[in-house]
Amino acid sequence: MTDTFSEDEVLTAAEAKRETRRRMLADFWFYFSENRGAVIGLWVFLALVVVALLAPVIAPHAPNMQYRDSVLMPPVWQEGGSWTYLLGTDAVGRDMLSRLIYGARFSLFIGVIVVAIAVSGGVTIGLIAGYFRGVVDTVIMRVMDVILAFPSLLLALVLVAILGPGLTNAMIAIAIVLQPHFVRLTRSSVFNEINREYVISARVAGASPYYLMTRTLLPNCLGPVTVQATLSFSNAILDAAALGFLGVGAQPPTPEWGTMLADAREFILRAWWVVTFPGLAILITVLAINLMGDGLRDALDPKLKRS
Repeated sequence: MTDTFSEDEVLTAAEAKRETRRRMLADFWFYFSENRGAVIGLWVFLALVVVALLAPVIAPHAPNMQYRDSVLMPPVWQEGGSWTYLLGTDAVGRDMLSRLIYGARFSLFIGVIVVAIAVSGGVTIGLIAGYFRGVVDTVIMRVMDVILAFPSLLLALVLVAILGPGLTNAMIAIAIVLQPHFVRLTRSSVFNEINREYVISARVAGASPYYLMTRTLLPNCLGPVTVQATLSFSNAILDAAALGFLGVGAQPPTPEWGTMLADAREFILRAWWVVTFPGLAILITVLAINLMGDGLRDALDPKLKRS
């Protein structure tokens, strides 16, 4: 009887946890879906993910294939356009639509890698600064203040100049520039939580500093960090496009949207489509992710939840 009762207790506890998770998800979606812009941004972002994953299937041409007999071909709806190239071609005869589709892959790749580096490093440093305080906190925050004192794009340019041009070095530079925001945010969250009863109870029970930081404090700091990560995702895409436009990010013939803009600068007046479509792709992607970030903020921050 005792064993059966214990199994029933375990099942009841597991069901209670599942029910709690379902309620949390339902509550999250309720507040997130109240922001219509966030829902639209979510669908646009999901569409971008699908396009990036299915690029080899849906792209009508190889991104770097050059058709010398179709240089600067206008879009299909403009006089002289061809159904073979729906959005026209660039200065060396490459299909614009195919390059934009493959460019979505690079944008998502840049955002994921940059945010992963910035979040992992920033949260770790922020936890250390917020938990140990004193000299450790002072040294860390002064370094972060120095980084924040420089304009982000200028500092990224300096770092890329030191590391060398290229997409990989550009992503590292952008991650370093974005990292202080996560450090400050995590440190502030730790300050707010460290004197709460549950933390004091865990410390009295003999929990180690590592356990307190990773198991007790970190889960309660993830809400604002998640919102910041979403907004940093769009900043990473925008900064990478800016570095590519300046010629120190992704290098030709990589179909990255900023690089495409840089290649098209001299054809702005002759062929509007080679500049307009990459610019619109950057604009729509960044706007969609920022709208998602606003929705996440509404859903995860109790102070902003509407009754």
